[in-house]
Amino acid sequence: MPWTVRKFVPRSAPVILLILTLAAAGGFAAVGHLVNRFNANQRARGLKLYEQGLAAASDGNYDRAIAALRAALTCDPANSQYQLSLARALRDSNDPRRLDEAESYLLALWQRSPQDGAVNLALARVAAHKGDIDEAIRYYHNAMYGVWNANLESNRSKSRIELIQFLMKKGARDKAESELMALAASLPPNPAAHLQAADLFAQNQSYEGELVQCNEVLHLEPENSVALACSGHAAYLLGDYVTAQHYLQAAANGNPQDKEAREMLATTELVLKTNPFHSHISDAERNRRIAAAFDQAEKRLGECAQKDGVDLQAAPPTSSVGMLQERWLAVKPDLAKLRSAAEADLPDTIMDVVFEIEQQTAANCGAPQGADEALLLISQKREASTQ
Repeated sequence: MPWTVRKFVPRSAPVILLILTLAAAGGFAAVGHLVNRFNANQRARGLKLYEQGLAAASDGNYDRAIAALRAALTCDPANSQYQLSLARALRDSNDPRRLDEAESYLLALWQRSPQDGAVNLALARVAAHKGDIDEAIRYYHNAMYGVWNANLESNRSKSRIELIQFLMKKGARDKAESELMALAASLPPNPAAHLQAADLFAQNQSYEGELVQCNEVLHLEPENSVALACSGHAAYLLGDYVTAQHYLQAAANGNPQDKEAREMLATTELVLKTNPFHSHISDAERNRRIAAAFDQAEKRLGECAQKDGVDLQAAPPTSSVGMLQERWLAVKPDLAKLRSAAEADLPDTIMDVVFEIEQQTAANCGAPQGADEALLLISQKREASTQ
């Protein structure tokens, strides 16, 4: 019945166009749905691989982490977090061949967002791995003053401390000192933060800064035994033994289990009792201390010679031990002249011999103990005061 078929076939062009349009729209919708579903599946797969990569990196398995993060980035090529995490894994794998690749990912991220604190910190760490001081300083500073999604002050402080530790490791103490001063100026009134800064100053052998930071803690917590020991340590290494004694005694009283503070206190007290140049002692006490130091130097020289199997009586005058022995013998008669007002330079002359013996025996025979350690410390302070 052909007439019935033709009856239902539309003969109007608009109707045909409408049907075709609806069919195309339906096709596009179906394709769009499939594409969206595929993209969603890819994103889900990428997220799963990303999490696997982070877990592997956390376990120190960087080869596995890198493989997973590469695959995650393939699933979601525009994901900046995946790129950043892959760059970090490449960097932290400690494979020098991967540093350039890590840097290339990070520079691409940096070009898109040069103020991003996390990206700048990652670049700073790459520079640190390469040992590039100037680049590390540049990117650490960018991280300090960059944009962070959260924990702004904490991340800034962390970035500066990392830079300080890197500079100290590279032996750039002057640059580390500048960063330490900037860190100290920005610290909140928090004992833990000041103690951390004090420790960094001490590591950089900046004992004045260490003392200042420890005293900041004591302003906040006057009975803080850690800060008392810290102040005592700094004053001790600065050669200010009167101040050191004050703080170390308080630290030992507050924490009798602090063995280091007690040992340092004992040495400090020995220095104060031994030093002939200490102010506010009588001439008679000064002369007694000089004579005791002179005798102690002879004893130390004898012990050092015995340790090396050297007979002082038979030692050639050209040997180091023989020369020290000759100097000691040459000065010995002058001890009787100490009371003479006309021999005002004798104390220095005699103590110069004592200090030379203590310094050379310390270099040749190992670290001294007791009175010899005290005399060595006195000699170091005296040298520093004349420079």
